[in-house]
Amino acid sequence: MSTRGACNACSCSCCSRLRRGFVLAPTLLLLLFCLAFLGANNLIFFESGALLPTPFSHQVISDNRESGSGSNYDDALQEEENDKGEGFGNRNVLQKIESVGLDGSKNDLKVYMYDLPRKFTYGVLEQYYRSRGMLTGPVLEDSSLQYPGNQHSAEWWLFSDLEKPQSKRFGDSLRVYDPYAADVFYVPFFSSLSLVVNPIGKASGGIYNDRQMQEQLMEWLQQQKPWQRNKGRDHVIICQDPNALHSVWDRVKNSILLISDFGRFKPEQASLVKDVVLPYTHRINSYTHENATLKRTTLLFFMGNRFRKEGGKIRDQLFQLLQNEKDMVIEHGTQSRENRRLAAHGMRTSKFCLHPAGDTPSACRLFDAIVSVCIPVIVSDYIELPFEDELDYREFSIFVTSSKAIKPGYLASLLRGIAPDVLKEKQQRLREVRKYFEYEEPDGAVHFIWRQVQRKIPMVRLMINREKRLAEDNHSAGSCSCNCSSNL
Repeated sequence: MSTRGACNACSCSCCSRLRRGFVLAPTLLLLLFCLAFLGANNLIFFESGALLPTPFSHQVISDNRESGSGSNYDDALQEEENDKGEGFGNRNVLQKIESVGLDGSKNDLKVYMYDLPRKFTYGVLEQYYRSRGMLTGPVLEDSSLQYPGNQHSAEWWLFSDLEKPQSKRFGDSLRVYDPYAADVFYVPFFSSLSLVVNPIGKASGGIYNDRQMQEQLMEWLQQQKPWQRNKGRDHVIICQDPNALHSVWDRVKNSILLISDFGRFKPEQASLVKDVVLPYTHRINSYTHENATLKRTTLLFFMGNRFRKEGGKIRDQLFQLLQNEKDMVIEHGTQSRENRRLAAHGMRTSKFCLHPAGDTPSACRLFDAIVSVCIPVIVSDYIELPFEDELDYREFSIFVTSSKAIKPGYLASLLRGIAPDVLKEKQQRLREVRKYFEYEEPDGAVHFIWRQVQRKIPMVRLMINREKRLAEDNHSAGSCSCNCSSNL
């Protein structure tokens, strides 16, 4: 008799288990094959309540809008401390509430946006318009206040995006209303606009005091328990204008700063290790519908202020070298609607656009060139560029050191020697990367900024845990290799 026949005839417990094995084994193999082929997330989907506002959050936030008391944070955090003992700062990452992303993944960055007192957001907008006589009556709806167009408007795009329902948002980050669910805490102060609320000539003794606003912001933040627990390390603060928040840089240096230039920060205040470089908002509309009949007859184009201080002194030298070149347009121009129109036409009819350093290493001109499909020629030795872990700027830009750029004939010879096929390759690459610099587009700049923030989280957790370990041992944190400057 065969083994199989013997087992069928036998009623012992051993053979019964063996017969069950013959039936279950193919079933288990089929299940494993489905899991491997389709992916577990397609078969099993766990829901989380973190996608919805928690009971304390949305209504209480609205009620505390004017006072900015932060009592909603305190109540929630105190309740958690009573339950967990050590509280918010010492919770294991695996114990944190996880929110399911729209695609079923659990890797979305979870952002808790503080509901700041109105004076730090819409209040700044209101004061901006009142100081210019453009607003006299009461503001009935905050939505009626439009952010003025300028190159530092990233603070508006990030804030307004987080205000939208999740289904209408641009990025993959997930706004959460439970502070325990958050990876980071976003502070939406309009710091760049606050800097220029008073029109030029009224900066001292005007109706608005930016330095005072910075101090009041820090007083409010330092009362919040999430800030207290980790000394602001898991907070995201935007200061895109090179002088924004200048009075409190030393008090926000632990946080993830969203900035466009490192030039005026000290090495211990800002670095590529913990901070994120933002693209300036381009002021020229994107050349998305290129006119194929509009030939790029100009070799190199520049329109801007000829005389700048600091690293921008090179501009005057470049003017002297290039303004008489027959196939180049190098013109002095200040900001105005007409000059912006001329600049748009110039960039769209030029092969290359010059980007020399100004008062700071970078400016919106670089991003105007990119969205105009005009290959940037960057003469700025200390520039830092956004999204450089994803983008190789050499594929669509030309970099020239200052020392070489001021040599007579060097730039002209270099640009005229670039082969037509290389020119076309760089132009095509510009069209491909343009989305990285579009704040108004889904999956554009806002999406990529939050992705950059997410990549800072491991370093943030390292610093938080390291600091607590040293504090328990009564050791000073001192200096370490992770406190790097931007000059890597």
